[in-house]
Amino acid sequence: MKLPKGCTVAVSDGEKLVLFHNTGDEAEPRLTSQPHAHVEENHSGVGVPHHSNAANPEDHSVDKAGFAAGVAQILNAQLAGGKITKLIVIAAPKTLGELRKHYDKKLEAHLVGEIAKDLTGSTAKDIEKTIAAA
Repeated sequence: MKLPKGCTVAVSDGEKLVLFHNTGDEAEPRLTSQPHAHVEENHSGVGVPHHSNAANPEDHSVDKAGFAAGVAQILNAQLAGGKITKLIVIAAPKTLGELRKHYDKKLEAHLVGEIAKDLTGSTAKDIEKTIAAA
């Protein structure tokens, strides 16, 4: 997959969001870390939150779904505000599935690609390599 100049790369795992911006070009991409965005969990449309207990192992899944909805809100807002023009989303498979439920139509139109993989702990160079190999 090509990484266009100026493209934003969002990397998430359901608990963490890391944003990068390609300050290089398509031939020689260079991902630069962006300031961390505070993600507000959004549980609307992701099921009813439950109380944590040993009999409820799904509670953590609801939290991750709410986090993914919050990430989508940030991406939608940044796109609407002109901070994002092109976007690649890299997320753990379940997180990516939840993110897709919350994409605005405008975001979908500016989406360059998606990769279902957890890379939140990876370096910018490793993320660049993963995108190039996709």
